[in-house]
Amino acid sequence: MFRIDDKNKLRKKRHLRVRKTVHGDALRPRLNVFRSTRHIYAQVIDDSLGRTLVSVSTMSPEFTSTSKSGGNIEAAKLIGRLIAEKALEAGIKQVVFDRGGYLYHGRVAALATAAREAGLEF
Repeated sequence: MFRIDDKNKLRKKRHLRVRKTVHGDALRPRLNVFRSTRHIYAQVIDDSLGRTLVSVSTMSPEFTSTSKSGGNIEAAKLIGRLIAEKALEAGIKQVVFDRGGYLYHGRVAALATAAREAGLEF
């Protein structure tokens, strides 16, 4: 049986394997997702500069003013909508989605769907 730290090691290996091919640049930055049991984080990153352009999490003031729990699908949908709104304000319309080694299921899929519905293209 896997222990929790073994699952995280496997996720990190998957993430490194995907990151070999997924790169964000000035035209299409990378939308990175990280999730924990209590929170979810999303960043739009320009890998050529090594700079985070936009970020939102369940601990940011935009989220905490509207919702309480950060570890559920509704929170992920709200974070997806917020990251898309902030990215569009910054002039970013197209991104490359980086699921961070997680399965495209549950909160990760909900965040991606909400970001697409809010106007991001990927």
